[in-house]
Amino acid sequence: MKFFIDTANLHEIQEAVELGVLDGVTTNPSLMAKEGIKGMDNIMAHYRQICEMVDGDVSAEVIGITFEDMVREGEMFAELHSNIVVKVPMTRDGVKAIKHFSEKGIKTNCTLIFSAGQALLAAKAGATYVSPFVGRLDDIGHDGLVLVQQIVDIFSNYGYPTQVLAASVRHVPHLIQCAEIGADVVTCPLSVITGLLNHPLTDKGLAQFLADHKKVNG
Repeated sequence: MKFFIDTANLHEIQEAVELGVLDGVTTNPSLMAKEGIKGMDNIMAHYRQICEMVDGDVSAEVIGITFEDMVREGEMFAELHSNIVVKVPMTRDGVKAIKHFSEKGIKTNCTLIFSAGQALLAAKAGATYVSPFVGRLDDIGHDGLVLVQQIVDIFSNYGYPTQVLAASVRHVPHLIQCAEIGADVVTCPLSVITGLLNHPLTDKGLAQFLADHKKVNG
């Protein structure tokens, strides 16, 4: 399973890189706004910085809602760096844009997936990744992990190369369950990835080892 960090914060990305387990980054307009990144020139420069930090795919989301605007923005992003994946919303024009990008050899991530049918359409159009939103489905009383399982099964049935990128992953149990289901990628906050480090018995065991060593060695 690949670990992507869902952020536009350079310090968090650097910390994840230094941990040695980071495979990529996903961003969106909300995350860019959170970091105070505004204006296309600044946004492009920020994406370039992220790509230079990370040895893996970096999703850059278009804000256009028409086919023409998505294509224009996406091609501009793709020219920035070979790590760029153009992030496109699950809409009619989004699916058309994914097909266009696929034919041009540009990687894509279809975002805002909330049904297996949407994921199937994106895969048929040639998406590199589809992003089902686990936590947001949980918020409205649906089990987001069931959707991830459905998509994994469908893609396996027909041999689609499209990777299942579980998004809106909010805590360690989400991540572990996505791994059990067979999601290709999870994208989540850094705190979820570092949460995998923690177990009270590890802390207790290490404290005991150090105490025993000190007894003998002073």
